[in-house]
Amino acid sequence: MYDYIANLTLFSVIIRARHRKSYNRESFCSYFIIFLWHNSPIFARQEEENSRLDKKEEMKKQHMKKKLGLLALAVFPIAVPAQTLDECQQAAGRNYPLIKRYGLLARTTELTVSNIRKEWLPQISVSAQATCQSGVASWPDGIRTAYRRMGLDMKGLSKDQYRAGIEVTQPLYDGGAVSSQAGIARRQGEVQKAENKVNLYQVRRRVNEMYFSLLLLDEQIRLNEDAAALLLSSEKTLSAMVRAGTAAASDLENVKAGRLDKEQQNTGLRAQRQMLRRMLGVFCGREIYNLQKPDAVRISGQTGNRPELGLFDRQLMLVDAQEKALGARLRPKVGLFAQGFYGYPGLNMFDDMMNRKWSLNGIIGVKLSWDVGALYTRKNDREKLEVQREQIGNMREVFLLNNRLEQIQAEENAARYRSMMLADDEIISLRTHVRKAAESKLAHGIIDAHGLMQEINNENAARIRQAIHEMDMLREMYNLKYTNNE
Repeated sequence: MYDYIANLTLFSVIIRARHRKSYNRESFCSYFIIFLWHNSPIFARQEEENSRLDKKEEMKKQHMKKKLGLLALAVFPIAVPAQTLDECQQAAGRNYPLIKRYGLLARTTELTVSNIRKEWLPQISVSAQATCQSGVASWPDGIRTAYRRMGLDMKGLSKDQYRAGIEVTQPLYDGGAVSSQAGIARRQGEVQKAENKVNLYQVRRRVNEMYFSLLLLDEQIRLNEDAAALLLSSEKTLSAMVRAGTAAASDLENVKAGRLDKEQQNTGLRAQRQMLRRMLGVFCGREIYNLQKPDAVRISGQTGNRPELGLFDRQLMLVDAQEKALGARLRPKVGLFAQGFYGYPGLNMFDDMMNRKWSLNGIIGVKLSWDVGALYTRKNDREKLEVQREQIGNMREVFLLNNRLEQIQAEENAARYRSMMLADDEIISLRTHVRKAAESKLAHGIIDAHGLMQEINNENAARIRQAIHEMDMLREMYNLKYTNNE
């Protein structure tokens, strides 16, 4: 009795899985394999072997195992690939190669700022030179003659001079130049990230197009299968009538040709569906089996969440940072410096004029520098930044205008398809009534097969139009959702 209840419970789990929105072939097969395992001879033989143990204890263990198995199925359903529109969009966003660019941009910005900050470290430069001069400092003739009388040979400086040295500078105050350059680098990184976000956002529209195209193909295939089933039923009826001599063989062949035509159409539609499934699977990075039809949504009409607006804001912030850097260029700079060199001549000019020997020399001090040349271009630089602000504002206005036009178009299209769907149900009801009447007339020999096929095709066309109107309405609704980023 318990085995019967356990098997019935397992089968109810399988049936319940078939009605879940996330059902697909993998989940059904998994549940069905578990069901077969519980009813397999292998499982029965295992129970017979265990029957040699204490029966009461074994029954308790088996009872507990089955309860735990049923509990695991109820609490931990088998995972299936995401098939909803939102999940496909999220999967496509994670799988699209541009998502990796965020990390690259962040790393590039970090390295750039780090390089700029190193301007505060001591700056070291090494140099070496050798020169031959046309003239050098020398003793006056009178002094040289006097030194010669005293027995001293004052050679003076040599025209060949050599020097190898090192210089170290340490900035103390740069007028905010390093800080402003680091700020510009950060703002440029933010602009690049915003541009990447805009490019990634466009992936959602492409996913929408493929998703709703797949849904429409599914509906067309299903409706063609229904029409083929009706034609097959009429074909069986006509076959019996032909055998009875109450219908012509040409009528049977006409209906059969119509059924084969529907099957041929479905062959082409299935090929298109397979192509779109593979394309959407590549976008999402997972295999697509079946899709859920999304519900109709109502959109508020707000556009403040679009990533393009964030891009415009980041561009304005970059212009502000560049304007701040203009002021830093006008401020003076103060720093320490130290120079040391080995060569000839050194700093002791008189000793070098007498001995002409290489020597070590050094200088240390404080340096103040002020580049006033930036005043010449300051006015033009500020005007250029103001023009950039106006260009960014103009691009924002153009985007908002185009975005508003897309909103109006999507809203009106969705309303148009919704109003068309109101008449679809009545048209289908009338076409179905006419088709059933035609089947009855064919059975009584009032009309031929051509009249029946015409009514079946009319009903099928009405149902396909309803499916197209519904998919177009949903497509426009979710395009509006994309336009508003909701």
